[in-house]
Amino acid sequence: MGRRVNSIDELEAWRKEVIDGLDPNRPLIVVCHGTGCVAGGSPFVTKALKAALEESGVAADLAIEVKTTGCQGFCSRGPLVSIYPQGIFYQQVKPEDADEIVNETVKNGNLVDRLLYKDAKTNQYIPKIDDIPFYKLQHRLVLKNFGTLDPCSIEDSLASGGYRALSKALLTMTPDGIIDEVKTSYIRGRGGAGFPTGLKWRFARDAQGDVKYVLCNADEGDPGAFMDRSILEADPHAVLEGMVIAAKAIGSHQGYIYCRTEYQLAIERMNIAIAQAKESGLLGKNILGSGFDFDLEIYEGAGAFVCGEETALMASIEGRRGMPRPRPPFPAHQGLWKKPSILNNVETFANIGRIIYEGGAAYAAVGTETSKGSKVFALSGVVNNIGLVEVPMGIPIRTIIDDIGGGIPKKKKFKAVQLGGPSGGCVPTDHLDTVIDYEEIAKVGAIMGSGGMIVMDETTCMVDMARFFMEFIQDESCGKCTPCREGTRRMLDILEGICEGKGEPGDIEKLEELSEVIKESALCGLGQTGPNPVLSTLRYFRHEYEAHIYEKRCPAKRCAALLKFEIDIELCKKCGLCAKACPQNTIIWQKKEVAFLNKDGCVQCLSCYSVCPSGAIF
Repeated sequence: MGRRVNSIDELEAWRKEVIDGLDPNRPLIVVCHGTGCVAGGSPFVTKALKAALEESGVAADLAIEVKTTGCQGFCSRGPLVSIYPQGIFYQQVKPEDADEIVNETVKNGNLVDRLLYKDAKTNQYIPKIDDIPFYKLQHRLVLKNFGTLDPCSIEDSLASGGYRALSKALLTMTPDGIIDEVKTSYIRGRGGAGFPTGLKWRFARDAQGDVKYVLCNADEGDPGAFMDRSILEADPHAVLEGMVIAAKAIGSHQGYIYCRTEYQLAIERMNIAIAQAKESGLLGKNILGSGFDFDLEIYEGAGAFVCGEETALMASIEGRRGMPRPRPPFPAHQGLWKKPSILNNVETFANIGRIIYEGGAAYAAVGTETSKGSKVFALSGVVNNIGLVEVPMGIPIRTIIDDIGGGIPKKKKFKAVQLGGPSGGCVPTDHLDTVIDYEEIAKVGAIMGSGGMIVMDETTCMVDMARFFMEFIQDESCGKCTPCREGTRRMLDILEGICEGKGEPGDIEKLEELSEVIKESALCGLGQTGPNPVLSTLRYFRHEYEAHIYEKRCPAKRCAALLKFEIDIELCKKCGLCAKACPQNTIIWQKKEVAFLNKDGCVQCLSCYSVCPSGAIF
């Protein structure tokens, strides 16, 4: 049976006991147990480290322990292991590295160089986590507990300041006071639309109804996006705290976290956190003796992109097919089961505790005139440092990609970055100094979205990229409205034809016409923003469309139907890389000789194109 607290005093006494029991200089090995690192084998690394400590006798001598945390953010380098109090950072650790880490680093203070982070720009090893640009240049507010907190420990959450804002909100603030503080922060919903959160809460507070709902959108269907999942896995109590505060603000006593069912680790940790909060009196009846009741549960969705749209999400919770409906009435007046409801995403709720405890003005001090606070991005694609990045609003996109992300690997050139997921848009080199700001990003044809950021280098075909995202949109269309159902299908047909060398004069104009019709007439945000990748690529890379259609040529050499699969003997460097990369062994090469490609066995996999350093294959 856990500990139950019935007042602020009891909560603070518990927090003090936890903090007093911590030694900031205690020896500690921290292993990342986020989804990426778990998939990479971090549980086996943890097991091996514990065994190595026991076998060496170090565990008893130094009283060192092994601690597991949620996602630490540097996902491409996992499994991650950090050693404290020195703050040494090891990457891509395997179970067989455990003995060396214990005997060399823990026991004798020596570094294991091959496990250290090596900066791609300076080619220098960086031993300490706080010196690595990927971490050093971030501004972590939502992610502040990543890498230090055990998500399954409510005591860890208390030690980090968890539930301070909850006690303040429930026992010292009125609902109007909470809403005013959130409005002062000017936080905008982090799920994509960017609607002011305080205003949404005000509408729900003022709506008539004895039953109201607080809903958390944890569906996160964007390709390349994993911010919300990682927050749920790493700091679940922060999300719960934000939801209870929202409930007090609008007068709700029931909530749901709508999470796609494949997020099993997030669901498991959220269920543990919910049970701990209920047992401790921080969720359920008479929270902290305040007389306020609020309960919530997780609703597992089947995983549909359209269920990120609020009315579709509510329909799904009601047991119906997840399809949007026309608005008005807006959910703040008639939402779940026609009751006033607010829906915010995971990142938004994770910000609420800080806003209430430190004040809205402090939060608003970070950012730009119209975009306040910080934003978490899932940085992926062709970039050296892939992972979760949290930055203050107002910094240039270039800083994220070049400094935090470490730039483009293999000496390739940056071409564009897709912002805002499949319904976002691409930002080319000329606009790389655009700052992170809802309005500024919209000016260059992209959207903030939920924070997906996919980097592309010079080898990316922008027509094929638009085809990929349109295929996703078409697959995920619920089919309720004709513009989205039929219009995206038609757009995909045209894009596939262009990539297959069947493009015709007039195709570009048809794409533009269809885009405008769909944007104007689609029922929900999925359709209304679906043509964005096509429009933004036409805006900046129209010449690539024209090359495909009129010259039957793919400038990036990615569309197999437009390639000849022949080798230019003048350009060939005789290196043989193409022959080594060919899985079918259809390229004949001898040292210091020009390569020859035998088309009979070629499966057009493009492996040779990817490795050729001189562009000799055409």
